[in-house]
Amino acid sequence: MTPHPYQDITVFRLDTLGPEVRRIDVREPDEYTGPLGHLPGAELVPLGTLEAASAAWPREAPLLLICRSGGRSAKAAQALAQRGFRHLYNLAGGMLAVREMPAKPQG
Repeated sequence: MTPHPYQDITVFRLDTLGPEVRRIDVREPDEYTGPLGHLPGAELVPLGTLEAASAAWPREAPLLLICRSGGRSAKAAQALAQRGFRHLYNLAGGMLAVREMPAKPQG
C-alpha cells in the first residue's frame, strides 16, 4: 500500500506548524463563515476552485488543508500532490476536531 502523499496532523499539533505553512480552507463560503468558524489566517479556497486557484502557487510551499471533518481536505491534499505539491498537511477531523479541542488554560 502506498503511503499518503500528505501528512495527517491533529488539532493538538496545529501549534507546531510555523507561520510559513499556508492555511487553505476548502469548504464552501457559508461553512467558512458558519457556526464552526475557521482557523485564524486561513484562506478560503473552495474545493471546486482549488485546481484553478493553486495553478500559480509555489509547489515547494507548505500547505495545511482544512475542511469540516477532514475528508474534503484529504481529497484536496491528494489532488495537490498529483499536481506536484510536496509539503502537504491535512487537518485530521477538520473544524469539528478544532471545536472539540479543550480550551487552553489562561494565565
